[in-house]
Formats: sequence, C-alpha cells, structure tokens
Amino acid sequence: MKLNMPLIFMSKLSLFSVLLLLSGYCWQQYGISAVFLVICILMFSSAYLLYKQLARQHQTTSNIIRALANGDVSLGLPLHHPLRSQFDQVRDQMKSSRFSEQKQIQFLQALLLHLEHAILVIDDTGEIIQSNPASERLLGKLPKNIKQHTQLETLINDMQNQKKSTLDWYYGEQSDVLSVHLSQAHIQDKQLKIISIQSIYNALQAKEQQAYKRLTKVLTHEIANSITPMASLANTSLDLMPKNLTFNDEEDKHDLSFALQTLANRSQHLSDFIASFKQISNLASPQLTSVNLAHIIEQVITLFKQQATQNKVNISFCSTQNTLMMIDVSQIEQVLINLIKNSFEAIEKKETKKITLKLKQNHLNQVLLDITDSGDGINEHASNMIFVPFFTTKQQGSGIGLSLAHHIMVQHGGDLAYIDKPDVGACFRLTFN
Repeated sequence: MKLNMPLIFMSKLSLFSVLLLLSGYCWQQYGISAVFLVICILMFSSAYLLYKQLARQHQTTSNIIRALANGDVSLGLPLHHPLRSQFDQVRDQMKSSRFSEQKQIQFLQALLLHLEHAILVIDDTGEIIQSNPASERLLGKLPKNIKQHTQLETLINDMQNQKKSTLDWYYGEQSDVLSVHLSQAHIQDKQLKIISIQSIYNALQAKEQQAYKRLTKVLTHEIANSITPMASLANTSLDLMPKNLTFNDEEDKHDLSFALQTLANRSQHLSDFIASFKQISNLASPQLTSVNLAHIIEQVITLFKQQATQNKVNISFCSTQNTLMMIDVSQIEQVLINLIKNSFEAIEKKETKKITLKLKQNHLNQVLLDITDSGDGINEHASNMIFVPFFTTKQQGSGIGLSLAHHIMVQHGGDLAYIDKPDVGACFRLTFN
C-alpha cells in the first residue's frame, strides 16, 4: 500500500523539529558530547531528506505544469497528492477543450477544402499565410507574397475603402470574371486581411442569356404583331388592283405594283427572320447523354468533306484524348456545323484555305475544342459584339448563328469564346466543363 505523501512529509518535518529541540537541550545541559553529535547528524540528515522531498515535489509540479503548457495531458500527480482532484478536473477540461479545438480545426479545414471560393489570408507585410486549394484553381500557382502578384496587389490596395470589387481575369488563355471580397481581422496582435474570391463568369453569362431571351420574346411578339397585318394588306392590295387599272403614266402603275410586291416580300422575309430568331428564346433544355466528343466531331467533319474537296480546303482534326462527355448531341452538332460553315465562308477568297479543329484538356480539367481558320480574323470591335443577337458582319447574315451557338454552350454549363491569335485567323473555343 502506498503511503500518503503529505503524511510522509509531515512526519519528516516533525522528526526534524524534535531533533532540533533535542540538540538545543543537549547543548545547554552537557555542551558538546557524543549524544549531541549524534543528534546533530540525525538533524542534518532529516534536513537533507526534507530538502530532497521538497525538491522532488517542486520538480514534479514543474514538469506537470510544463507538460500542460505544451498540450501534454498524459502526466499526472501522485494518487494521494492533495491537489490530485483539482488537477484531474483541470486536465479533463483541457482534454475536452483540446478535442473541441481539433474538431473545429478539422471542420474548418474540410470546409476550406470543399469551397469553390478562393480564400487568402494575408498579413500586413503582404505575406500569404493561408490559402485553400480553390485559390490555385482560380488564380494559378500563388507566390509567397501578394506583392509578387501585381494585379491582385493593385486591386487589394484599391479596395481599402470598399469591401467588394470585380476583376477581369486571364489564366493562360482562359478568361474569367472574379468577384473579390475583402475583410480585416485583428488576430494574435496581427492585422490580417481575409480575401474571398469567386468566379462569377458563368453566372454573368447565364444572366445575359436570360436577358436576351426576355428581350427576344418582347421584340418578336411586338414586331410579329405589326408585320403580319402589313404583309397581309400588301398582298390583298396586289390582288385587288384591277389589271385594267389605268394611270396617266403607265410607269406609275408599275411603281405601285413594285412597291406593294416589295412590301409583301420584305414583310415575309422579316417574318422568317423573327421565326428563326425565336430559336434562341425557345431553345429546349439539353437532353444529356454520354458520348465520345471526338467521335461527334469526326462525324460533323465528314459532312463537309465534299465541300472541302470542291473548294480545295484542308480541314483537319487532332485530339490528345478520347473524352466521354454529357452533352445534347443534336445541339452540339448544330454548334459545330455553324462554326465550321463560318470558317468556310471566312477563307472563301483566301489562297491558303485551312481549317483546324483541336481537342485538348486544360489545367482545370476542362475539355477545350479550338476551331481555327486561315482567314483574316475578326477585328476588336466586332469580336466584342459577335455573340450579341442581331449583330453580324455579313451582308446577308441574320446575327443568329453565333448567338444561338453561344447560348447552347452556356446551357451546357460551358462557354463559347473568340480567341485572338495574331497571324492565325479566327479561332473559336468551345469549353466543356
């Protein structure tokens, strides 16, 4: 059975006190004697043992406190120590707090791991002290200090008096629009900036398409309501005009007939145009099936083989992989046919007639299809407008094809963009997510 540590200590202290009294008594009665020497030896031995006991307890307490300060709760006080119960209570509380802290840290780490938002924590020197995986997916490989990222540093410095801003972003050849949110926190005597970055490119594209669809419905409805009776009145007037109708000048009769016929024809053409434009507002949701995208591209190219041979056009396709994609086959075929047809028209009068399709994958695991021709390309003004409904650079164009193709790609969760490549011609990129 273990002895009570405080009882041992009190016994040693009592023994030391008794020996001290005995030594004082012997000194007064007998002076220096053998008994006095023995008592002195015993007294000093007791004092030494008492000192060792105090030092041992001090060392034990010091070790335990140091361990607790370092987060080690495995050490403990002896069983009969007077502070044992209080110590056990403190240790249990520290265990519970440490466990809760670890759970919270794991939760925050998991949350940051799965967030699509990029999260950056920057100190007052610009050093990036924390970031999540989404940061590199959106921004690419990050430097150690934000000052080495000029575009971000400029934006953050400009945001001192505002909490939110947007930024046009280019990661390689991938364009994006980022929403940046800045907040500041004072943690452990450090002033930190917490930056949240989100890609809003797809959301903007979807909103833009919705706006076009609403506008299209209104325009087509109002124009159709006006054009239909005009065409009907023009045709009726032609039918009612007697063949034996005479004018002072026969040429006036011809002009009237020609004017009514032109009005009827143009009204019909406009009606046909409105009907074709309704394809955008009435485009059905994609019916997705799993197909080999490369195989679909090859099938579409086959449709243009005869035209390529007749016009001496070199049309080629290369792919770095066979990728299974969830797409609406008929809609994607419509996009491909439209873009390849535009390429044929762009190189019609060129000496070198070449159309290249290249399928690849980028760093974001997106599948990209570049359709490039050897034409003159598109000027900067037109490239900013080519996906806007009604806009066209062709004399006989309706401004529907590229807008419809862009809308189809957005509905697939992807994108269609014009890539400016100097000395190459026009390059349209289809992005599949």
